[in-house]
Amino acid sequence: MLAVMSEKTIALVTGANKGIGYEIAAGLGARGWSVGVGARDAQRREDAVAKLRAAGADAFGVPLDVTDGESVTAAVQLIEERAGRLDVLVNNAGVAGGWPEEPTTIGLETVRLLLETNVIGVIRVTNAMLPLLLRSEHPRIVNQSSHVGSLTLQTTPGIDLGGISGGYAPTKTYLNAVAIQYAKELSSTNILINNACPGYVATDLNGFSGTQTPEQGAAIAIKLATLPDDGPTGQLFDDNGVVPW
Repeated sequence: MLAVMSEKTIALVTGANKGIGYEIAAGLGARGWSVGVGARDAQRREDAVAKLRAAGADAFGVPLDVTDGESVTAAVQLIEERAGRLDVLVNNAGVAGGWPEEPTTIGLETVRLLLETNVIGVIRVTNAMLPLLLRSEHPRIVNQSSHVGSLTLQTTPGIDLGGISGGYAPTKTYLNAVAIQYAKELSSTNILINNACPGYVATDLNGFSGTQTPEQGAAIAIKLATLPDDGPTGQLFDDNGVVPW
Protein backbone atom coordinates (compact mmCIF):
# COMPACT_ATOMS: atom_id res chain seq x y z
CA MET A 1 0.00 0.00 0.00
CA LEU A 2 2.78 2.46 0.90
CA ALA A 3 4.49 1.87 -2.44
CA VAL A 4 1.30 2.68 -4.30
CA MET A 5 0.53 5.69 -2.12
CA SER A 6 4.02 7.15 -2.64
CA GLU A 7 3.06 7.83 -6.25
CA LYS A 8 -0.02 9.85 -5.33
CA THR A 9 -0.68 13.11 -3.56
CA ILE A 10 -2.36 12.35 -0.24
CA ALA A 11 -4.94 14.78 1.10
CA LEU A 12 -7.24 14.93 4.11
CA VAL A 13 -10.35 17.10 4.10
CA THR A 14 -12.16 17.49 7.42
CA GLY A 15 -15.94 17.79 7.39
CA ALA A 16 -15.93 16.30 3.89
CA ASN A 17 -19.11 14.24 3.93
CA LYS A 18 -21.26 17.07 2.53
CA GLY A 19 -21.36 20.61 1.20
CA ILE A 20 -18.18 22.49 0.42
CA GLY A 21 -15.99 19.86 2.09
CA TYR A 22 -17.36 17.15 -0.15
CA GLU A 23 -16.79 19.28 -3.25
CA ILE A 24 -13.20 19.99 -2.16
CA ALA A 25 -12.63 16.25 -1.82
CA ALA A 26 -14.26 15.69 -5.22
CA GLY A 27 -12.11 18.34 -6.86
CA LEU A 28 -8.89 16.96 -5.42
CA GLY A 29 -9.94 13.41 -6.24
CA ALA A 30 -10.58 14.42 -9.84
CA ARG A 31 -6.91 15.40 -10.00
CA GLY A 32 -5.92 11.83 -9.29
CA TRP A 33 -5.19 12.42 -5.64
CA SER A 34 -5.94 10.00 -2.84
CA VAL A 35 -8.39 11.87 -0.60
CA GLY A 36 -9.33 11.13 2.97
CA VAL A 37 -12.92 12.02 3.78
CA GLY A 38 -12.84 13.16 7.37
CA ALA A 39 -16.23 13.11 9.11
CA ARG A 40 -17.84 12.23 12.42
CA ASP A 41 -20.97 10.50 11.14
CA ALA A 42 -20.08 7.00 9.96
CA GLN A 43 -22.97 6.55 7.55
CA ARG A 44 -22.59 9.97 5.92
CA ARG A 45 -18.85 9.44 5.68
CA GLU A 46 -19.14 6.10 3.94
CA ASP A 47 -21.91 7.38 1.66
CA ALA A 48 -19.63 10.23 0.60
CA VAL A 49 -16.72 7.85 0.01
CA ALA A 50 -18.93 5.58 -2.10
CA LYS A 51 -20.16 8.50 -4.17
CA LEU A 52 -16.62 9.78 -4.74
CA ARG A 53 -15.40 6.33 -5.71
CA ALA A 54 -18.30 5.92 -8.13
CA ALA A 55 -17.10 9.14 -9.79
CA GLY A 56 -13.61 7.65 -10.15
CA ALA A 57 -11.89 9.23 -7.15
CA ASP A 58 -9.47 7.37 -4.89
CA ALA A 59 -11.33 8.23 -1.69
CA PHE A 60 -11.10 6.65 1.74
CA GLY A 61 -12.97 7.29 4.96
CA VAL A 62 -11.32 8.84 8.00
CA PRO A 63 -13.39 8.74 11.20
CA LEU A 64 -12.70 12.18 12.61
CA ASP A 65 -14.19 14.47 15.23
CA VAL A 66 -12.00 17.57 15.39
CA THR A 67 -13.15 18.27 18.95
CA ASP A 68 -11.94 14.87 20.21
CA GLY A 69 -8.25 14.28 20.80
CA GLU A 70 -8.48 10.50 20.66
CA SER A 71 -10.35 10.69 17.35
CA VAL A 72 -7.67 12.93 15.88
CA THR A 73 -4.89 10.64 17.10
CA ALA A 74 -6.63 7.67 15.49
CA ALA A 75 -6.93 9.61 12.23
CA VAL A 76 -3.18 10.28 12.25
CA GLN A 77 -2.52 6.58 12.76
CA LEU A 78 -4.86 5.65 9.92
CA ILE A 79 -3.09 7.96 7.45
CA GLU A 80 0.32 6.87 8.76
CA GLU A 81 -0.53 3.24 8.07
CA ARG A 82 -2.13 3.96 4.71
CA ALA A 83 0.35 6.40 3.21
CA GLY A 84 3.16 7.22 5.62
CA ARG A 85 2.77 10.94 5.02
CA LEU A 86 0.25 13.69 4.31
CA ASP A 87 0.66 16.19 1.47
CA VAL A 88 -2.38 18.40 1.93
CA LEU A 89 -4.56 19.15 4.96
CA VAL A 90 -7.80 21.05 4.40
CA ASN A 91 -9.31 22.14 7.71
CA ASN A 92 -12.87 22.52 6.49
CA ALA A 93 -14.97 21.28 9.43
CA GLY A 94 -16.87 24.05 11.18
CA VAL A 95 -20.09 25.09 12.88
CA ALA A 96 -22.04 28.35 12.62
CA GLY A 97 -24.24 28.57 15.70
CA GLY A 98 -27.09 31.05 15.43
CA TRP A 99 -27.15 33.87 12.87
CA PRO A 100 -27.48 36.74 13.42
CA GLU A 101 -26.46 36.55 17.06
CA GLU A 102 -25.70 39.56 19.22
CA PRO A 103 -22.75 39.37 21.64
CA THR A 104 -24.93 40.74 24.47
CA THR A 105 -27.29 37.78 24.34
CA ILE A 106 -25.22 34.89 22.99
CA GLY A 107 -24.91 31.91 25.32
CA LEU A 108 -21.44 31.19 26.61
CA GLU A 109 -21.84 27.50 25.81
CA THR A 110 -22.47 28.48 22.19
CA VAL A 111 -19.25 30.50 22.18
CA ARG A 112 -17.33 27.57 23.63
CA LEU A 113 -18.77 25.18 21.03
CA LEU A 114 -17.86 27.52 18.17
CA LEU A 115 -14.33 28.03 19.47
CA GLU A 116 -13.82 24.32 20.13
CA THR A 117 -14.70 23.41 16.55
CA ASN A 118 -13.67 26.41 14.46
CA VAL A 119 -10.42 27.30 16.18
CA ILE A 120 -9.22 24.73 18.70
CA GLY A 121 -10.24 21.90 16.38
CA VAL A 122 -8.12 23.36 13.59
CA ILE A 123 -5.13 23.72 15.90
CA ARG A 124 -5.64 20.21 17.26
CA VAL A 125 -5.78 18.59 13.82
CA THR A 126 -2.98 20.70 12.33
CA ASN A 127 -0.56 19.98 15.15
CA ALA A 128 -1.37 16.28 15.12
CA MET A 129 -0.92 16.01 11.34
CA LEU A 130 2.22 18.15 11.25
CA PRO A 131 4.74 15.27 11.47
CA LEU A 132 3.07 13.62 8.47
CA LEU A 133 3.01 16.91 6.55
CA LEU A 134 6.70 17.46 7.18
CA ARG A 135 7.42 14.22 5.32
CA SER A 136 5.85 15.66 2.16
CA GLU A 137 7.85 17.35 -0.58
CA HIS A 138 5.08 19.87 -1.23
CA PRO A 139 2.95 20.20 1.94
CA ARG A 140 -0.04 22.53 1.99
CA ILE A 141 -2.48 23.52 4.73
CA VAL A 142 -5.75 25.24 3.87
CA ASN A 143 -8.11 26.53 6.54
CA GLN A 144 -11.72 27.33 5.73
CA SER A 145 -12.28 30.90 6.87
CA SER A 146 -14.75 33.59 5.77
CA HIS A 147 -15.16 37.21 4.75
CA VAL A 148 -16.96 37.74 8.05
CA GLY A 149 -13.68 37.15 9.87
CA SER A 150 -12.06 40.16 8.20
CA LEU A 151 -11.87 43.09 10.63
CA THR A 152 -11.24 45.39 7.68
CA LEU A 153 -14.44 44.36 5.92
CA GLN A 154 -16.40 44.33 9.18
CA THR A 155 -15.46 47.97 9.83
CA THR A 156 -15.82 49.31 6.28
CA PRO A 157 -18.98 51.40 5.88
CA GLY A 158 -21.42 50.10 3.30
CA ILE A 159 -20.29 46.47 3.37
CA ASP A 160 -23.05 44.07 4.42
CA LEU A 161 -21.77 40.83 5.90
CA GLY A 162 -25.14 39.51 7.00
CA GLY A 163 -25.76 41.11 10.37
CA ILE A 164 -24.17 41.00 13.79
CA SER A 165 -22.35 37.80 14.72
CA GLY A 166 -21.17 37.56 18.28
CA GLY A 167 -19.87 34.01 17.89
CA TYR A 168 -19.17 32.67 14.42
CA ALA A 169 -17.50 35.73 12.89
CA PRO A 170 -15.04 36.21 15.78
CA THR A 171 -13.97 32.57 15.53
CA LYS A 172 -12.99 33.17 11.91
CA THR A 173 -11.07 36.30 12.94
CA TYR A 174 -9.27 34.15 15.51
CA LEU A 175 -8.59 31.52 12.85
CA ASN A 176 -7.10 34.17 10.57
CA ALA A 177 -4.81 35.33 13.38
CA VAL A 178 -3.74 31.76 14.11
CA ALA A 179 -2.88 31.16 10.44
CA ILE A 180 -0.53 34.15 10.48
CA GLN A 181 1.32 32.73 13.47
CA TYR A 182 1.57 29.29 11.88
CA ALA A 183 3.01 30.86 8.72
CA LYS A 184 5.62 32.68 10.79
CA GLU A 185 6.59 29.56 12.73
CA LEU A 186 6.68 27.34 9.64
CA SER A 187 8.55 29.83 7.46
CA SER A 188 11.71 27.73 7.65
CA THR A 189 9.85 24.69 6.25
CA ASN A 190 8.30 24.08 2.83
CA ILE A 191 4.75 24.16 4.24
CA LEU A 192 2.43 26.77 2.74
CA ILE A 193 -0.56 27.63 4.94
CA ASN A 194 -3.39 29.88 3.82
CA ASN A 195 -7.01 30.59 4.67
CA ALA A 196 -9.83 30.39 2.14
CA CYS A 197 -13.12 32.24 1.91
CA PRO A 198 -15.60 30.24 -0.18
CA GLY A 199 -18.11 33.09 -0.53
CA TYR A 200 -21.80 32.97 0.30
CA VAL A 201 -22.49 29.33 -0.45
CA ALA A 202 -25.82 27.55 -0.08
CA THR A 203 -25.18 24.90 2.59
CA ASP A 204 -26.92 23.69 5.72
CA LEU A 205 -24.57 25.99 7.65
CA ASN A 206 -26.71 28.95 6.53
CA GLY A 207 -30.00 27.17 5.87
CA PHE A 208 -29.16 26.96 2.16
CA SER A 209 -29.63 30.71 1.80
CA GLY A 210 -26.38 31.27 -0.07
CA THR A 211 -26.08 32.41 -3.67
CA GLN A 212 -23.25 30.12 -4.77
CA THR A 213 -23.08 26.35 -5.15
CA PRO A 214 -20.83 24.19 -2.96
CA GLU A 215 -18.78 23.37 -6.07
CA GLN A 216 -18.17 27.08 -6.64
CA GLY A 217 -17.33 27.53 -2.98
CA ALA A 218 -14.75 24.75 -3.11
CA ALA A 219 -12.74 26.36 -5.91
CA ILE A 220 -10.54 28.64 -3.81
CA ALA A 221 -9.61 25.90 -1.32
CA ILE A 222 -8.67 23.62 -4.21
CA LYS A 223 -6.54 26.40 -5.70
CA LEU A 224 -4.71 26.93 -2.41
CA ALA A 225 -4.24 23.17 -1.96
CA THR A 226 -2.52 23.01 -5.34
CA LEU A 227 -0.25 26.05 -5.03
CA PRO A 228 3.24 25.86 -6.57
CA ASP A 229 6.22 25.79 -4.23
CA ASP A 230 6.77 29.53 -4.66
CA GLY A 231 3.14 30.29 -3.82
CA PRO A 232 1.96 32.62 -1.05
CA THR A 233 1.63 31.71 2.59
CA GLY A 234 -0.04 33.26 5.60
CA GLN A 235 -2.83 35.02 3.72
CA LEU A 236 -6.61 34.96 3.26
CA PHE A 237 -7.98 34.46 -0.25
CA ASP A 238 -11.28 34.34 -2.09
CA ASP A 239 -11.91 33.80 -5.79
CA ASN A 240 -10.85 37.38 -6.53
CA GLY A 241 -7.54 37.27 -4.72
CA VAL A 242 -6.24 38.45 -1.35
CA VAL A 243 -8.83 39.45 1.25
CA PRO A 244 -7.69 42.06 3.80
CA TRP A 245 -7.35 40.94 7.39
